[in-house]
Amino acid sequence: MSKRKRNRNRRGYILAGLIALAACAMLFLMGRPPICTCGTVEYWHGAIDSGNSQHLSDWYSLSHIIHGFLFYLAAWAVMRRQPRGMRLAAAMAVESLWEIMENSPIIIDRYRTATIALGYSGDSIVNSMSDIGMMALGFAFAARAPLWLTVLAGIGLELLALWAIRDNLTLNILMLTWPVEAVKAWQSTF
Repeated sequence: MSKRKRNRNRRGYILAGLIALAACAMLFLMGRPPICTCGTVEYWHGAIDSGNSQHLSDWYSLSHIIHGFLFYLAAWAVMRRQPRGMRLAAAMAVESLWEIMENSPIIIDRYRTATIALGYSGDSIVNSMSDIGMMALGFAFAARAPLWLTVLAGIGLELLALWAIRDNLTLNILMLTWPVEAVKAWQSTF
């Protein structure tokens, strides 16, 4: 890699970090709670209750890893000539925008009405930042692993979440964009 490309790569990684910091600041300005309003921070919150999206990781963290897989693929397809750091910065921008949108009143209300997340009140800042980090982990995995392994890992994570909580990225997208009452009823029997 040429010196110019190395510098551009390094600038991409720095930009990715700055984008994450800007998302954190924006969430703070939006009035999101820094940590769970319960007063604790758990590394893993596996229960399906009001603690979802409040701690460092939960079953929905798997979806953010898959975001990383998908964003790596998209960045590779669209920005093939750019170094990996710049591609990560683009992925970081998309994930950060989603975290900000996800915590807006319109999306929170959509989750409450269209999905099984009846008591959803948005993410804590620590959870949003962890979600952004999970995306970066997925991006890094996809950047190094063979395509077949990344696809297999994505399918495995989707099936694991489906088995554990009757929800995953695919169902989340479906229920947010085109709610299916039969799916909502099936998820509610969990």
